[in-house]
Amino acid sequence: MARSIWRGAISFGLVSIPIRLYTATESKDVSFHLLHKACHSRIKQQRYCPHDEMVIEWGDVERGYEYAKDQYVVLEEEDFEKVPIATTKAIDITAFVGLDEVDPQYYERSYYLEPEDVGKKPYALLRKTLEETRRVAVAKVALRQKEQLCLIRAKDSVLVMQTMFYPDELRSEEELALPGSEVAVEARELQMARSLVDMLTAEFEPTQYRDHYREALLEVIEAKVSGHAIAEAPPAQGKVVDLMEALRASVEAVKKERSARTAPAKDGAEAEPVASAPARRRKAG
Repeated sequence: MARSIWRGAISFGLVSIPIRLYTATESKDVSFHLLHKACHSRIKQQRYCPHDEMVIEWGDVERGYEYAKDQYVVLEEEDFEKVPIATTKAIDITAFVGLDEVDPQYYERSYYLEPEDVGKKPYALLRKTLEETRRVAVAKVALRQKEQLCLIRAKDSVLVMQTMFYPDELRSEEELALPGSEVAVEARELQMARSLVDMLTAEFEPTQYRDHYREALLEVIEAKVSGHAIAEAPPAQGKVVDLMEALRASVEAVKKERSARTAPAKDGAEAEPVASAPARRRKAG
């Protein structure tokens, strides 16, 4: 586990639980460097001061708030520590609600909460209480120069803090050209769509999903490194003209896929699922 990024306490009523905060997610994006076209040298991003006409080091940078045109007040690190609100050192729980009451659009980032030694019992008590009541805690905490709205929920043996957007940070959908009552949906179309949804309904198993684009991109990179030809992407599907025909074709495709998946192999053994190209290479190695 990486180093904790914040230390404080969970506070509700007169109960205080000392905790440490850890990021719960990490990006798996394929990263690239910017290169100079002429020589493929890596470009350096520098901090340039136009007044002194010079490149400056990170240690010579400070944070300033523009309170008027080209007028700044400089804040030091200790100024942020002195912000006079309790949530700079505590995750202050204000209410308990059902998780299904919260629109996922509010969710931002996930963090793990780990108790200090003296807080293990109240931590376990809060986790078990949330689990048995099927509730999540609504709280606020000052993090990254902002008082964050957040949820605390029980997940297996850990408490997870989910930072959230405030309502005024969500963009309105009012300016979008959305279908209204003038768009009629026929009963037979709705029935066929429901049939397709029913056929594709399953328990959510996140381990079944992976980033196919990242895997394919890495194959492209590997091919370029080794000098091999790069396979082209399949052509895009044609434009849907008849909605009912598209729904019927979708239902039939799901049926065929299920039949192929459940059909026994020719020798009577259970058919083995087809592995992806990266998986085949790993297995072969």
